[in-house]
Formats: sequence, C-alpha cells, structure tokens
Amino acid sequence: MSKTFFFYDLETSGLSARDARIMQFAGIRTDLNLKTIGDPVNVLVKLNDDTLPSPEALMVTGITPQQTIADGITEAELSKMLIDGVFTPDTIAVGFNNIRFDDEFIRHLFWRNFYDPYEWSWSEGRSRWDLLDVVRMTRALRPDGIEWPVVDGKEVNRLELIASENNIAHAKAHDALSDVEALIAVTKLIRDKQPQLYEYLFKIRDKNEVKKLVNLDDKQPFVYVSGRYAPEFHKASVAFPLTSGANNNVVVYDLRHDPSDLIDLSQKELQKRMYATWEERQADDYVYVPVKELQYNRAPAVAPLGVLEQEDGWAKIGLDLATVEKHKSILLAAPHFAENIRSVFESKPEFKRSSDPESQLYDGFVGDRDKLRIETVRNADEKQLADFHPDFSDERLAPLLLHYKARNFPKTLSHEEMLLWETWRAERIHSAMPGFVKSLQKIAGSETDENKLFILQELQLWAESIVPSDLDND
Repeated sequence: MSKTFFFYDLETSGLSARDARIMQFAGIRTDLNLKTIGDPVNVLVKLNDDTLPSPEALMVTGITPQQTIADGITEAELSKMLIDGVFTPDTIAVGFNNIRFDDEFIRHLFWRNFYDPYEWSWSEGRSRWDLLDVVRMTRALRPDGIEWPVVDGKEVNRLELIASENNIAHAKAHDALSDVEALIAVTKLIRDKQPQLYEYLFKIRDKNEVKKLVNLDDKQPFVYVSGRYAPEFHKASVAFPLTSGANNNVVVYDLRHDPSDLIDLSQKELQKRMYATWEERQADDYVYVPVKELQYNRAPAVAPLGVLEQEDGWAKIGLDLATVEKHKSILLAAPHFAENIRSVFESKPEFKRSSDPESQLYDGFVGDRDKLRIETVRNADEKQLADFHPDFSDERLAPLLLHYKARNFPKTLSHEEMLLWETWRAERIHSAMPGFVKSLQKIAGSETDENKLFILQELQLWAESIVPSDLDND
C-alpha cells in the first residue's frame, strides 16, 4: 500500500486526556502530495453521563453535551471506526500539537475501549508527524514567503492566525474539520515556500533518523526547536546530547546558556533547581538548569548546524558558533555534570498513581495473555458480554471492563456491578463538581454573548441531568 497522510483534529471536554473526553473527531486523508483522498470524516462523540465538561473548553468549541447525545456516536463506535477506517496501515497521522495533545486522547480512548493504545501510531507502516514544530522551525530558520502573526508585539504560532495572515480560508476556528482544512492549507504553504526544509523535516520525523543526528555515541551540537525554549529566539536554540534519559531517550543541554555555574553543583542541588516550584524560580538566586529530555518517537524538529550557515541562520536564533563551541567544551571537560544530570532524571519524583483504572494507562503494558482476552471483549456483543468474566492477569482490566459494559451495554450489569458503577460515577462527578460550578459562575458573571449564555444554560441542565441522587441535596 502507498503511504498516505491523515490530518486530524479533536475538540474535547477539557485539557486532561485522563479525565476529559473527545467530543468531536474530524479528519481528511491525502496522498503525500497533499491531494485529498475520499470524503472527510467529521463526527460528534456522545458524552457519557460520568463527565462534567470544562465550561471554558465549551466556550471555545461551542459543542454542548446535548448535541453529542443527539447527533454523536459512542466511544466504542469511534474506536472501531478509527481502527478500521482511519489509522489504517501505512497511514501517517498528522496534526497540530497532536503528539502532545490529540494523540494522548486517542490512546486513552483506546484504553477505555479495549483496543491497543499504541499500535495505531507505529505498527504496519504507521507513523506520526506534528506540524506545530514544523511551523516553529520554518519561522525560526526559513520564514521567507510566509506571513507570520504577531500579537501584542509577541510571536504566536496559532493555526487560525497563521491561516488568517496568509489569506487561508478558515471558516470556524476550533471546529475540528475547519481546523483540519486550515492545517492542510498551511502545510501546502510551507511545502511550496520552503520545499527543502519541508522535505527534510518530513524525513527526520522518523525516530531512527533523529538518532542519526542526536545520539550519545557521537555527541554533536544540533539545532532544536521546542516549546520550552525562549520565544524571543523563535523557540529555537542549539542543543547538545548530554546523557541518557528514560525509555532510551536522551537528555540535551541548551548551549545558549553558559554551564560554568552549574557543572560543580551536586546532584541534590541540581535536583532542587530542576524541580523547583514556580515561587522558588522567582528568587534572585535561582539558577536555571537548561536541560530537557528529547523523545525520539515524538517527531522532534531537529537539524544539523549547517542549516544556520545559510540565510543568516545564526543571527535569527541569536547565537554564534564560538559561543556554542565554548559551552560545548565546558560540558565535555566536566563528565561528572552529565552523570549527575542522569541521576537526577532517574530519581525524578513519580506522579501519584491514580486508583481509577481509566487513568492507569501508563502504569504498565498489557501482557500477551490478556491481549487475547481484550480482543474477545471488544468483539463481543451484549449477550456474550453478560456471561463473560475473563480471568485477567492485569488487575486494571476487570474494573475497566465494568466501565466498558456500563457505558456500552448497561443491561449486562448485575445488581452488584451496577452499584459499583454508580459509586464510581458519583465519586467522579462529586470530585469535578466544585470546579465546574466555580467556572460556570465565573463565566456567567461576565458573559453577554447570547450563544455562549445558551451553552452555559445547556451545561447547567447537563449537570442537573447526570448528578447522582446523593448530590442533589448538597
């Protein structure tokens, strides 16, 4: 099969992939020349009665829970559609900040609905690409031919503003299908105006290509754009592979910063600075440690230093080769610094593990024995699920099955299972309710737009319709 792009976007009920839900999925398939293949995909997804959406999110998307119930498909139906018809073999899934945001929602969707949460993005010729970092590197190094938005004197790389600045039709920002259409147009713009950089970044999205440039066996400085880097230099800098990170990734040092004051800090001192609170970072004596983990499988936008030799590249990112070489030499002369940084990353504080099986995706991989049972679950109909009680080895899967049945096949639940589900649902809503009410009141106190006031009313009605009986009297 030929490789194809599938450009996609989500609108969600909130920002957390663990807790929020997909409310709209849209996408368009193209060939590698960006010519559309087939019809667009555009579906709403029914919001379950265990979720209070973020009022702030819905003020942006304009999608109400009631709309999704009336016109949407279930999460289980969405999962099947994505596996069977969207993320098919040889598909390159493309979005705008998708690797850090949208892809996480897809993984958690598949986890809740008994599909493998990872294979859709890498197996059978599949891969991913994120155009946000492509946009950042294009703006930083090869901006000619494209109009770049500035808001209040600051660079911004929001898709809707790039589209507007370049006279690209974008009928409705934050509508998933409209965003996808704008993304394809912006992609064509970059390809047409800066074809060499476009082709290079398309190739190096592959983790094996990234490893050829960024590795610990042959440590060399490289150009790197990241949301963590300074906006005044277009989010671009020159980084240096310092030491190993988690999951065979690499920790890199931002060579913009002189390491002289850092190399002799102890592991404890480095750890204190790297995991300092916001308040601690405001202190006059706070010393920033400019290291971060580069993840090979997240399509990082990286390039050899040679790209800076053309079109005043060094000046554009506010650096010069002499500074880079000086800071590199300091690091190479202090191998103990790299060792201390490695130890800090190995001992970094773990997030508190959730007791909620729906939030336990990253607590471990599912074993082969359970994978067979997972396949049986998602292929079973209502009658089959009623009497299906698999002996899972993974303790996360039994409660996850209860939730799957409650959402998709509630008639299969025994009385005891229904009580367990309602207890979990009540706890989830009870936990979210204070923040939901506070947000609702805050927006209502200042909002005058009739459409947004209607959404607020719909949100209040939604909350009243799903609130468990024990909360009615709170």
